[in-house]
Amino acid sequence: MEALSLYELNGMVRDAIESSLDDAYWVQAEMSSVSVNATGHCYIELVQKSEKGNSLLAKARATIWANKFRIIREYFEQETGQAFTSGISVQLQVTAEFHELYGLSYIVQDIDPTYTLGDMARRRREILRQLEEEGTLTMNKELPMPLLPQRVAVISAEGAAGYGDFCNQLMANSFGYVFYPRLFPAVMQGDRVEESIIDALDKIASRQENWDVVVIIRGGGATSDLAGFDTYVLAANCAQFPLPIITGIGHERDDTVIDAVAHTRVKTPTAAAAFLIERVGETAAFVEECVLTIGNGVKDKLLREQQHLQYLSGRVPAAYALCKTNEEHRLERRMQQITTGMQTLLVNQKHRIDLMEKVLEGASPDKILRRGYSITYQKGKAVRNASEVEKGEVLLTRFAEGEVYSKVIVKTEKEN
Repeated sequence: MEALSLYELNGMVRDAIESSLDDAYWVQAEMSSVSVNATGHCYIELVQKSEKGNSLLAKARATIWANKFRIIREYFEQETGQAFTSGISVQLQVTAEFHELYGLSYIVQDIDPTYTLGDMARRRREILRQLEEEGTLTMNKELPMPLLPQRVAVISAEGAAGYGDFCNQLMANSFGYVFYPRLFPAVMQGDRVEESIIDALDKIASRQENWDVVVIIRGGGATSDLAGFDTYVLAANCAQFPLPIITGIGHERDDTVIDAVAHTRVKTPTAAAAFLIERVGETAAFVEECVLTIGNGVKDKLLREQQHLQYLSGRVPAAYALCKTNEEHRLERRMQQITTGMQTLLVNQKHRIDLMEKVLEGASPDKILRRGYSITYQKGKAVRNASEVEKGEVLLTRFAEGEVYSKVIVKTEKEN
């Protein structure tokens, strides 16, 4: 059997399509990518997704030639009030065209502006509305961003250019700030995006104390490749994650659901690194300002205290002189009080002695004897009772004038 060349086979396919599909058809699809070249031609990537998920069922290229694109875009934007851009669903009138070199493409002939809301945008809104109703939409945004987000858990595809750009920007910063990034590999395109990112988040959460922030980054690509970032389960995980999440998905114009729920959304992986560097820089500037403020405050305090000390030093001599004078006066008054008190005490004591002398003088034996009394002694002791002496005993009797010795002849005792 003679083999055909690829060009010949593609020509047969082209002839078959042109002969069997010669009419224009209305088709509903989502524009996942829209680009316009320098000549004004518009190139579109059309996609169809499954109703129960975000997996792609069909994908095709479409072209609007420049002469029609100006009319179609102006008409569409005037009728719908929104830009003719990716992420919206459209209803287009197309004809099928097959080229031997470029393959199958649909040539857009017209557009129905009433079919404006893209399936992708509608699903995003539904997910965000559900999260808002559950009260979790802004939970991650409400977390405080660390002052020094240096320990960075990175979710990205291993070996991806975006991850390399992020690390280079972070580690080679001109300020010399130190960061500790660690990659948690995940699939960032296709059907396993949701599953792999959630798995990476679970690993980070198991060692939550080791990390300050989470960065989810991905390089550029077609808008249709972002479908995996627009699922409810992934958005719910990100919204309720206990660490601030920074997203840099790599699309300046396209926001995903996790961009909407993340703490901070930036455009690219390098922008995510710049955000962290700026955050550390702000903290460093604040610390430097605090150090400067404290240093100036200490200097001002020392100056004020020195001035106060000088003021007190100037007052010391006068205060000392006044204190000395007051103490001398107080001491003088106290000496006078002591002198006066001693004199009064001496007078009182002298008067008391005089009184005691008079009392003693009145009670002296000599004075009693001069009154006519006598004292009888027995062996040197005064006799007080007749029972103390015996008959025949010699006693001494003392008078005011002279003494006599007598002998006991009769003893009479007092009857009780």
